[in-house]
Amino acid sequence: MREQIIKGCAVAERATRERCFIAELAGPSVDENVSIARARVKPGVTTERHRLKGVSERYIIAAGKGLMEIGDLEPIEVSQGDVVLIPPDTPQRITNTGDSDLIFYCVCIPPFRSSCYQALD
Repeated sequence: MREQIIKGCAVAERATRERCFIAELAGPSVDENVSIARARVKPGVTTERHRLKGVSERYIIAAGKGLMEIGDLEPIEVSQGDVVLIPPDTPQRITNTGDSDLIFYCVCIPPFRSSCYQALD
């Protein structure tokens, strides 16, 4: 890793099979220890139930509100400023329960790679 500033507005997002849009801000090519992505879920959409094999993940909710389902916990409402901690291999999904886009940052350790993603739906 080297010193740099990544302008989030300059990173294009892509639609995913997970039913959300992802902008990868910092991946393994930028930092070998962590990856950071911005996720956007449209109102009324529930992301695909999945887990990340061998990868811990944190969601930092930036805007909107949603219903987080994680592991064996009861579903819980999340909103701006909340942080969700997801251990490796833990089933998860989130539903946008608001009227505007749900936006959150995904921080993965070790960095996310598509090979770690396992769909559970």
